[in-house]
Amino acid sequence: MPYTNEEGGLLNNFAREPKIYQAEPPTEGQKRTYVLLGIAATALVVGLILVAFFVSKSS
Repeated sequence: MPYTNEEGGLLNNFAREPKIYQAEPPTEGQKRTYVLLGIAATALVVGLILVAFFVSKSS
């Protein structure tokens, strides 16, 4: 654990810094998966809104 000694014998502890790395851009397969998940999420939200609308109209 990294620490420093200060005047009077006090110790200051510092958090260990994580290793930094360069992010890689998504591959074509990952991009395709993101698009399909976006379409599925949009369809789910639209479907829920339509169900809520029709349920509220039938009461």
